[in-house]
Amino acid sequence: MRIEFHGAAGGEVTGSCHLVEAAGKRILFDCGMVQGSREAEARNAEPFGFDPASIDALVLSHAHIDHIGRVPLLVKRGFSGPIWAQEATCGLFPIMLLDAASLAERSAEFENRDRAPHEPEAVPLYTAADVTVAQRQLRPLPYEKDTEILPGVTLRLHEAGHILGSAMLELRADGRSMLFTGDVGMRGTPILRDPAPAPRTDLILMESTYGDRNHKDRAATVAELGQILAAARADGGNVVIPAFAVGRSQELLYWFAEHYEDWGLAKWTIFLDSPMAAKVMAVYDSHEELFDSAAAKVWSGRIKPFKLPNLRVSESVDDSKAINRIHGGAIVIAGSGMANGGRVRHHLANNLAYARNHVIFVGYQAAGTLGRLLVNRVPRVRLFGNDISVRAQIHTVGGLSAHADQQGLLDWYASGPEHPPVALAHGENPAREALAAILQQRFGVKVTLAEPGMQLDV
Repeated sequence: MRIEFHGAAGGEVTGSCHLVEAAGKRILFDCGMVQGSREAEARNAEPFGFDPASIDALVLSHAHIDHIGRVPLLVKRGFSGPIWAQEATCGLFPIMLLDAASLAERSAEFENRDRAPHEPEAVPLYTAADVTVAQRQLRPLPYEKDTEILPGVTLRLHEAGHILGSAMLELRADGRSMLFTGDVGMRGTPILRDPAPAPRTDLILMESTYGDRNHKDRAATVAELGQILAAARADGGNVVIPAFAVGRSQELLYWFAEHYEDWGLAKWTIFLDSPMAAKVMAVYDSHEELFDSAAAKVWSGRIKPFKLPNLRVSESVDDSKAINRIHGGAIVIAGSGMANGGRVRHHLANNLAYARNHVIFVGYQAAGTLGRLLVNRVPRVRLFGNDISVRAQIHTVGGLSAHADQQGLLDWYASGPEHPPVALAHGENPAREALAAILQQRFGVKVTLAEPGMQLDV
């Protein structure tokens, strides 16, 4: 068994993609999109580091775009095998990718309006039709069941606690086994069950997004969120929250339901400006068997997360535009979570210049994204051809992260019956170097920092 790294390696977080060779077969773990600067995202159109037609099966850890975003392109370029994923991930797959295809098609159309006659026509990375083709190859799986996905190759999914349907991928073949964690969630994350303990295995390929820091206590974070909303109410402005359509948007609505009365949320109008997030809520509703016990109790309460009395779900573009005529008393949850695309950019363009407004970042912001620039307190940003002064109050609420922090990753690794060698991916270099040092010191294990093109025997 051998693994070769093709994405989210070498100090990068996005673009998850790892090729495993076992039992004479070639299995791909994830096929994600690179996210960040324009230059970084241009790499998504480059050839894969392998022949897509040579891949026998693809296994997905979860439905975030940096883990599934290039799947339609993989199929378009020759992959015709099965795509295995947890059942809820299969439900989220078309929602996420049809949105990505729509963005790609609109971007290509916009570029072609301004191209010179001699310039080649811009084409989208893939289209909605390509997503439909890829969707036909999906093969849903439950958690904790062994499945022979190829002759001599067995797969078992374990709960990762990151988003609905997120899974750690345990692969067994040739008398060897390895585990790809995908993205590991924090224990106590609302709605989701905690990550499963580490199984007995010969190698763990582990994420390291927050390998060099610990999150603020979740209870303190939720209290901070309430304090920010109180301050924003006193200032008389709006609150803009860039949030991923899967996971973070639903968690925010969960906390709003939990604290509806003590945060005075009846005084606000809450907008979920994301047709995709609305579709995702339907997938959540159809998979309540995956919720933890606390979520089941909230869902049976008087104030339900997805049916808040003052929640408005903006489906159309006109609905979204209408929000920007409101100059106070609006909480706007919109994608994308890193503010590098989607409707939230319009809301930021209309709210950043005013000190009465507040912007709350509730997730990881990749280098090169607008979200990272704002978190880093740049004085001005450029949106839709205009230079905009950043006078709004910017908040980073790190304790709501869907990724385990350093202590969470260490506790999860220690939960296993043994301490196998580790390869670290999905982390910037300072984060994974710090985590590697502690793993080596505390557990005496060999730790490899994954690099693009590197091969590692299991």
